[in-house]
Order: sequence, then structure tokens, then C-alpha cells
Amino acid sequence: MSDGTIIRGETGTQRLLGYEVDIGDAPHGRCRLVADERHLNRSGVVHGGLLATLLDNASGVTASLTVDPAGRRPFVTLSLTTHFLAPAGVGLLEARARVTGGGRRTLFIDAELHDGDGRLIATSSGVFKPARLPEGPQ
Repeated sequence: MSDGTIIRGETGTQRLLGYEVDIGDAPHGRCRLVADERHLNRSGVVHGGLLATLLDNASGVTASLTVDPAGRRPFVTLSLTTHFLAPAGVGLLEARARVTGGGRRTLFIDAELHDGDGRLIATSSGVFKPARLPEGPQ
């Protein structure tokens, strides 16, 4: 259960799309969005690219939590395979990720995205590595 450690509006993508990141259930990162009509495609369901974004962000914060309890150490996505299983409509969407393996330089992370009724909407498997930080004071 989350202790309420939520990251909102930290990145341009978060502000544009309206999702939040929950690091309160470490080591599992979560990414949540309350989808509305702005998130729908021509077919009237949430756009698949947005679903993949939620899975990717949940996975990235999960990777970050392996080295930073604040969940803010950036990781980059080397690959992300997504499987779309059911259409998502307006309402709550939540992606939750977990580390499944890896080594010194990369992590393997799986994620699931569910709607507010608990229905499995999409899954992903990805490979992530720490991003290079700019040199100088941090």
C-alpha cells in the first residue's frame, strides 16, 4: 500500500498528459492517470501511445527506486515491448512495475496497466539503464 509519496508536475510530459508517479510502494513504481476525452483516439479509447507512456514511466521510476529512495535518479529506456490486451476508456488507469532481473548496467522490468475496475489493459517488458548525469555539482 502506498504511503502517499506522489510526484506531480515534475516534467513537461507529466504536466502535458496529467499523470502522477507514486513511489510510496517501493520497490514498485506506479504511474496513474485519470483519463478523460483529451486522452482518447478516433476510436473513442485511450490512445495506445499514452498507455505505453504510463507503462514506461512506472518502469522507469521502479528502476530509479533501485538506487534512489526518492525515485528521482533518471533511467533511460533501451527497449520496451508493449502488449495491448483491452481497450481503456475514461477513468482511472494505473501502471505498476517490478524488476525481474538485470545486472550492473541494465535492469529488466515488467509492468502491468489496469483500469479502475482492475481489468488488465496492457503489459510491457523493458530494459533500462541509468542515464548519464551532467558533470558538475548535483
